[in-house]
Amino acid sequence: MPLRHDIRRGALMMLGATALFTAMSAVIKGVSDNIHFIEIMFFRSAFALPVMLAIAARRHDWSMLRTKRLNAHVVRAFTGTMAQGCSFFALTVLSLADQTALSYTTPLFVTILSIPFLGEKVGIHRWSAVLIGFAGILVIALGDGAFQGGALPGGIAAIGMAAAVIQGVWSAITTLLVRSLSATESSATIVLWQSLLMTAFTLVALPFFWTTPTFAEFVLLVLIGLVGGVAQVLLTEAYASAQVSALGPYSYTSILWSVALGWIVFGDSPTWSTLAGAALIVSSGLYILHRELQRAAARRKN
Repeated sequence: MPLRHDIRRGALMMLGATALFTAMSAVIKGVSDNIHFIEIMFFRSAFALPVMLAIAARRHDWSMLRTKRLNAHVVRAFTGTMAQGCSFFALTVLSLADQTALSYTTPLFVTILSIPFLGEKVGIHRWSAVLIGFAGILVIALGDGAFQGGALPGGIAAIGMAAAVIQGVWSAITTLLVRSLSATESSATIVLWQSLLMTAFTLVALPFFWTTPTFAEFVLLVLIGLVGGVAQVLLTEAYASAQVSALGPYSYTSILWSVALGWIVFGDSPTWSTLAGAALIVSSGLYILHRELQRAAARRKN
């Protein structure tokens, strides 16, 4: 898909994708009381597939199914499945705002993992941003916001917070794999194979966690998949319209959506620790983005 360099279109697509992903997370949290998160993962992937296939049919372009790097897609789908599993589990026990804030740790881990994976040299500026981001995690961990479910047996809320942070690690690995895949594969191909393979992975585990949903729950599960699929398409369109570095700040609007939906739907009032921790994590992510832009500009001059 050619890059159109339309920042306004890209920003609108990113804002739409962010809003839909946050709404999807709210629905996941709503059905998780009765439906296991593994089952939710299956519906999320399976019912995103019709969206992608409909786009391929509309464009009369089935070339997105062709790939010479199936093994790389399998690895990327595996890491994506692990990231999604950690994220969905965290949603079952944390407030929506806490889970969203902790999901912003991905750029921190991308910075750390770029050293062994890409051989990059990380200077004092980016290391400082990483440390500030981890300070934000500690602020959320030590505050009341991250442990609203702390009274649950076995400290399940603390485990949920750990899962949300680990999701950042898996997402960072996925990001680096997507960077590698995007050198030879289109965004549509990557997303379609992601949906196909993640559906297959979760289908294998589904019999061990299946609970027959009620009709209302089934409708919500299908909605999770469809909304997630549309959001993924909007995200792909955003990245096809403008540079990733220019769109980064817009992705952080999900904290606003998560606070609002958590407050309205679940009665989770955001605490100062949650907001302060989120501010530190977002600030660190934006600063890392700023340094990436500076480094890219320096490379172009050289």
